[in-house]
Amino acid sequence: MLQKRGSSETDRLLIVNADDFGMCHSGNEAIIGLLREGLISSATLMTPCPWALEAAKAAADNPYFDVGVHLTLTSEWKMYKWGPVTRDADVSSLITPEGYFPAKCREVEERADSAQVKTELRNQVLLAMKLGVDPTHLDNHMGSVYGIACGRDFLREAIELCAEFRLPFRLPRQLGDNGRKMSPEMRLIYEERVRYAEASGIALIDHLLGLPYSLEENETYDSFKAKMIDTLRSLQPGISEIIIHPFFATEELKAITGQWAKRQMEYELFRDADVRRVIDEENIRMINWKMLRDAQRGG
Repeated sequence: MLQKRGSSETDRLLIVNADDFGMCHSGNEAIIGLLREGLISSATLMTPCPWALEAAKAAADNPYFDVGVHLTLTSEWKMYKWGPVTRDADVSSLITPEGYFPAKCREVEERADSAQVKTELRNQVLLAMKLGVDPTHLDNHMGSVYGIACGRDFLREAIELCAEFRLPFRLPRQLGDNGRKMSPEMRLIYEERVRYAEASGIALIDHLLGLPYSLEENETYDSFKAKMIDTLRSLQPGISEIIIHPFFATEELKAITGQWAKRQMEYELFRDADVRRVIDEENIRMINWKMLRDAQRGG
């Protein structure tokens, strides 16, 4: 789709997306700053979360921000929770007895009714639009629609939403290292979902990349940066997306997660002159999801 926009099959195109926009105030501040500086490509909004309104207002007030919807069916933190946005339909298969989304993807795969999944995810997109966001794409929090826990996926439901709203989706054509973790049966299902998305005219990426979410043993900012530089230098031709979770290490974030130090590191990464220099040296072209959306829509 991008070849007619000046790209070739050998170009290395990169989207850097900040996930979890709207999750909390410290995340919003960090992500808004990176978007304003033009240091990342895009972000994805979690409409069920307590700080979604602030994030959506920033997107509405800054139309040049590239903001999609982070389809959410899980609520992973022990003392900080959210639940469905749906108020006019039954979504009881998606919640715990307390009314929150479950903490783990396995619980979603084992319990969720597929029609209720589609209803809730559609309402999350509609809520983003009601809040003034012009979504550029859809992706998914924690991979809860991909069938990564026990093989029951909701990718068809997500792809159908993309077709309805004419939006691209975070579905990599190449599985890379993730493919080695899948059973042969899961790989076949995944490949069928990719074909279904392509037949539906949905713009996809080629490669999905990210570094470990948790702080590893003896990990420092310098060692973390070195891994990101290695990742950038080894990018393959096509469209790659790198996922980051850039937050400020505030007392708010420390109360939510023990991984606050890693979130601060991720904020610093693409502000780092060494990382920016590698992108230039490697002739990596930064793009965004809006470009894919416009190409998908024929604009």
